[in-house]
Amino acid sequence: MVREENPTIMHAMTIDVEDYFHVAAFANNISPKDWDNWPCRVEENTDRILQIFADYNVRSTFFVLGWVAERFPQLVQRIVQQGHELASHGYSHQLVYKQSPETFREETLKSKNILEDSSGKKVEGYRAASYSITRESLWALDILSDLGFEWDSSIFPVHHDRYGVPGSPDRPYQIVTKSGKPLLEFPLTSAKIMGQMIPAAGGGYFRQYPYWLSKALFKNASSNNTNPAIFYLHPWEIDPDQPRVEGASLFSRFRHYTNLKACEPRLIKLIQDFNFGTVSDALAGVNADQQLQISDLMVTA
Repeated sequence: MVREENPTIMHAMTIDVEDYFHVAAFANNISPKDWDNWPCRVEENTDRILQIFADYNVRSTFFVLGWVAERFPQLVQRIVQQGHELASHGYSHQLVYKQSPETFREETLKSKNILEDSSGKKVEGYRAASYSITRESLWALDILSDLGFEWDSSIFPVHHDRYGVPGSPDRPYQIVTKSGKPLLEFPLTSAKIMGQMIPAAGGGYFRQYPYWLSKALFKNASSNNTNPAIFYLHPWEIDPDQPRVEGASLFSRFRHYTNLKACEPRLIKLIQDFNFGTVSDALAGVNADQQLQISDLMVTA
């Protein structure tokens, strides 16, 4: 196995554990009340990822949706038993800025409790569905701190139609919440190209870009492997045989189905080319001394 230079830098490998019918791209086609009517493939696909990581000796952080953990507690236990880090992906995969603060608090606490009860481990990290902590929903950061989370990875410092806080820091930093307790933010990886921030953290971008470009952008974003970066993927992205959702828009189908067959071999290439561990592993090598008030994030653009 040959990895890029400076193997002492530990990047964060993260998996958002949700099923194909949970995604925001299909929200107009599949109601949450109908989720139980769709065949679940998340357990099998997550087990495939666990096997890949076992084969290549990679530890990862798994952001598990509470809805999934409630139905597959044994999967949560396998994740922890195999040495990976457990974190919360909320409960119902709804966009945070479309929820009330009260609903967000209730669902986030519910998910945290389900994960901790299933695993016997304290859950310290959080990631919002579709990275939906934006300038419209920065209030969620105070709630995360109140609920005992130590770190978050929900903020994408890019322009996007569904998420993003453009102009926000692209390196880990401390957010000072109303309670005075800091919340460590590990923003999603973005590369600066000709003055523009380009997403380089994985997911659909990883499937849509050719692999050489994903690798180059990830290397660029990590300052040639001198700063830890964060990568993400979903279990459904290595599943080209998943059921097709009828009636979805052409754009949503493009986002969701492009290059599913290529994703698993590309993931294997990536973990051979870079040194990955959990979010906590990566943050251990970071001096995140920059502190921002939540109000600062309102004016970073």
